[in-house]
Amino acid sequence: MSQKVVVIYSGGMDSFTVLNKALQQGHDVSALSFNYGQRHVKELDVAANVCKSLEIPHKIVDITAINSLLAGSSLTDDIDIPEGHYEQESMKSTVVPNRNMILLSLAIGYAVSENAQAVYYGAHSGDHAIYPDCRPEFVRQMNVVSKLANYDPVEVVAPYLDVDKNAILADGLKMGLDYSNTWTCYNGRDKACGKCGACIERLEAFAANEQSDPLSYE
Repeated sequence: MSQKVVVIYSGGMDSFTVLNKALQQGHDVSALSFNYGQRHVKELDVAANVCKSLEIPHKIVDITAINSLLAGSSLTDDIDIPEGHYEQESMKSTVVPNRNMILLSLAIGYAVSENAQAVYYGAHSGDHAIYPDCRPEFVRQMNVVSKLANYDPVEVVAPYLDVDKNAILADGLKMGLDYSNTWTCYNGRDKACGKCGACIERLEAFAANEQSDPLSYE
């Protein structure tokens, strides 16, 4: 059944797939992106272009003020981005404290104000090892709290919670999506670095699907 939904849309390949899945399911979609002081805003520029081409409502919200409270992440502080696979201990430096709880809370508030019934976001099993706020128990509990927090219950939906990036890409390719319209690299240079955890996982997903990544790499 068609619903009005808010999609948390970073501009990366996971949220890009979630956004298009919600559209193909026939939902009335609004996209919501956040500038939380991440190292670069290249993903946000990509997100804006995609939403413009899809002709869907899109808000980019500046919440950079929260960085005075959230320290210690290589995505927001002056800390080198680690190279290597997501499974490595070093990748924990990319965790932004409480990020998804904050973003989901804001998205849920927006959904209530827009009379939307659900908030979609791109948590998946490949992130479970490093990111606590992408794990099934977190999503389940946020869904419980979301339905209690307002007079109008909002469901928290993570369509790819139990599958990895390989499966997300496979589903997107079945939908005919063009992944040149995404940005994954933690660095915001002209080309993707190919060495950070985000790039490595992305490249592995394309290799597993026997496809070439349309992005250019250094």
